[in-house]
Amino acid sequence: MISFLEGTVEQAGPLSCVLNCNGVGYRVEIPVTTAEKLPAAGKTVRLHVQPVYREDHQALYGFASVEERDFFHLVTSRVSGIGPKIGLNLLSRLSFAMLRSAIASGDAALIAKCPGIGKKTAERVCIELKDKISLPGESAAAGKSTAADTDPPPAEGADSSFADAVQALMTLGFKLDAADKAVRKARGELGADAGADALIKAALRSG
Repeated sequence: MISFLEGTVEQAGPLSCVLNCNGVGYRVEIPVTTAEKLPAAGKTVRLHVQPVYREDHQALYGFASVEERDFFHLVTSRVSGIGPKIGLNLLSRLSFAMLRSAIASGDAALIAKCPGIGKKTAERVCIELKDKISLPGESAAAGKSTAADTDPPPAEGADSSFADAVQALMTLGFKLDAADKAVRKARGELGADAGADALIKAALRSG
């Protein structure tokens, strides 16, 4: 089974890309959060891949980190009613840090804001995955660097700071996806250990 692909970016869009791996072009379905981290065309990138084989469809789903790939596999294989398309929607609408924080706190209402996820499905996500999602500090990051090579493993409490920053921006009038994107950008600039206050200030400056 394919675990990762490493090659040059031939084409890239918000939900898919084509990687040239030694002369073979692989189309990979990706979430928006991974698309944001892709380098320019012609640059080399590694994507952590989850193949999905069905009688009528075969696809490769790629992610910037091992943790995101493993989450995608968990949510699509363990939670009834969630297939690859909705799994990508989850990771496109919310960063993995926000999803992990929401699941840990049982915040089904936040997860239900993602396209294709109703209240009952969101509740199942929290119940089924709460004990299966590793929190920061519980395990070391595995494998080679992620797609953008800019996301270090989050420290203890990093998800909480991330979630607090997103919630603060929403209180100020940001929509969920815009707030999440702004805080992702801020954490990319400040580092994984940045506190909520620093993330909020950086997000507001850039927004």
